[in-house]
Amino acid sequence: MHLTDRLRFFLICFAALTVSLPMAWVSLGKLVLFVTCLGFLGRQLLRNEHDGALDALWSVRVILLVVAAFALSLCWSEAPLDIALPAFVKHGKLLEIAMLVSLIRTRPEARQVMLVFLLSQAIFILTSWAMVAGLPIPWATSQHDVMPTYRYIVFSTYLDQTLIFSATAAVFWHLRAEWQCWRRAAALLAAAALVNTLFLQEGRTGYAAALTVLTLAIMWELPKRMRLAALLLTPLLLLTVLYEGSAQVQDRITQAINESQSYRDQGSSDSSSGFRLHAWHRSVQAMLENPLTGTGVGSWTLTVERLEGADADKVFGTNLSSNPHQEYLMWGVELGSGGLLLLLLLIFCLLRDALTFELPVMRATVSVVLVMAVACLFNASLYDALIGDFFCITLGLLLALGVRRDNQASTGAQPPPVGVTA
Repeated sequence: MHLTDRLRFFLICFAALTVSLPMAWVSLGKLVLFVTCLGFLGRQLLRNEHDGALDALWSVRVILLVVAAFALSLCWSEAPLDIALPAFVKHGKLLEIAMLVSLIRTRPEARQVMLVFLLSQAIFILTSWAMVAGLPIPWATSQHDVMPTYRYIVFSTYLDQTLIFSATAAVFWHLRAEWQCWRRAAALLAAAALVNTLFLQEGRTGYAAALTVLTLAIMWELPKRMRLAALLLTPLLLLTVLYEGSAQVQDRITQAINESQSYRDQGSSDSSSGFRLHAWHRSVQAMLENPLTGTGVGSWTLTVERLEGADADKVFGTNLSSNPHQEYLMWGVELGSGGLLLLLLLIFCLLRDALTFELPVMRATVSVVLVMAVACLFNASLYDALIGDFFCITLGLLLALGVRRDNQASTGAQPPPVGVTA
């Protein structure tokens, strides 16, 4: 391996490692990834090299289309440039997926980078469990010492951690056979991540994500003739067991129901569920006003505040870079109905690409995509910092692992992926 290739590989590993660290490291990893990709693509252009593997991935093309659409919407955005540009950069993190696929050149490289990612996630999971055991964790940066709901949170918030743990559990479980020496450890780490999410945390979105991972894992363990029934019945059964067996889960679900009823009867948006419902209502109104082009990147807050009127600051605060806690509606407001369709197309193409991969990688990729899709129903999980970067890095690694198939020279055309059945 040449010195430049070693440097490229080291920087990719660094970027994969940072999503298991606090936000400052995530930002640094993202910067390193962008600079590395620019240098590498520049070298490819000078050498007139072509990577045939990228041609096999529909999702890469859609990502480029999405970024172009948000960039174009700068021309008509209702937000001032100092708001619109940072919003465009946040949407642009989707390029991390394409950059990782481009930078990782062979299957062995993909396996090694994935191993670095999983080892860092293992430390992340074990750190949270060490906090459960009461051990002092000097590198924990959350407000766990002053906020009861953050007592087992290592970095950021319980929303980020529960979504990360759910997606990582799927990757550990489905890829456990990739490294035979730690197959059992991977299964135990998957279980530890899900138990931590379901029984020690309070994130309702995290519960939905964990149930999604469990449902898919159970479904795929059953004979094909039973899978449709399992897909329909397993989440209901798991939710019933979880509701009856955990007072915390029962309390959080009851709270969400009560908050939703309060919003319906009194219009109260003071609660978490009430704010979401009100923000979604205003988002739908904004989409109906500009169904074709939307109001442009970064304009969600200004648009809904205009619709809200005099009470806008009281309801939505003074932060002009807020979001509706719903990725689909946010894209719909900023890019019109085409934006909503673009997000759905991206999810579809990620799933389509996953179905061409080998079985373990396919299952891991489908699980992470569906966790992301579920999370986007209740939060702006691609737009938000840290969790959005986590999804992009994880999906980039999985796509690279799926599309890279051997050690052949990276400049040649890759063989087409071999389709598999779920």
